Amino acid sequence: MMYSQLNNKVIVITGALGVLGSAATRLFLERGARIAACDIRTSDEDDGMSELLTEYGDRCLLYITGDMTREADVDLLFRRIEDHFGKLDGLYHNVFINKSATIANQAVQDWEESIRGTLTSTFLVNKHSARSMRQNGGGSIVNTSSILGSVPAVENAAYGAGKAAVEQLTRVAAVELAPWGIRVNAIAPGDFKSEQVLAQATDAQTETMRRLTLIGRSGRPNEINELAAFLLSDAGSYATGSIFPVTGGFGLCR
Repeated sequence: MMYSQLNNKVIVITGALGVLGSAATRLFLERGARIAACDIRTSDEDDGMSELLTEYGDRCLLYITGDMTREADVDLLFRRIEDHFGKLDGLYHNVFINKSATIANQAVQDWEESIRGTLTSTFLVNKHSARSMRQNGGGSIVNTSSILGSVPAVENAAYGAGKAAVEQLTRVAAVELAPWGIRVNAIAPGDFKSEQVLAQATDAQTETMRRLTLIGRSGRPNEINELAAFLLSDAGSYATGSIFPVTGGFGLCR
């Protein structure tokens, strides 16, 4: 089987301790990338990240704690990447906040926190990564959207609106950054879960996903991350301005 190679590419992964981000960090390192992993939590809060830091060392893996909704933290992140690795080739952005509530019951502060965590973080990280990539002659940005950016779901107005806006931000960024040699795409996953969570799924949960998807199950993190690896690699050089659904055929009739 052919895999997308990322040899010597410097890639920043935000939300690096989340389900997608943690799996992507390991996958991309295995493909030869050098990774700047960032999360609002510290690395010692996650055994998997601590193991990777020990296994790969700081030549290949830099961990930075930061809040991607704060521009000062975002600016510091990219300064540290430049100081440590000397360049930036790619961004895989996985930060979001979801304060679930119905529209009638949503507190304004929860709405604003969700939009800031989902949309503003994407704007800030795209802005600063683009500036870094421009200095190195280009690169690739992959934002993470969601099926809920296009499919309505109750108690998800803020999250869904934020993800829909992430998709339009991705398209605008692709247009604006093309002259700098920067490609910008987004992935819109459906339901996905870690192997640990899948192993604990009830029969009812398993049956629900069997009915709702053509594949008949929830996705696994690296089924999404493999597409991100392709888009970040040289093999994805003709892809930009696109939103890629990875949903297992969610909602399509059999």
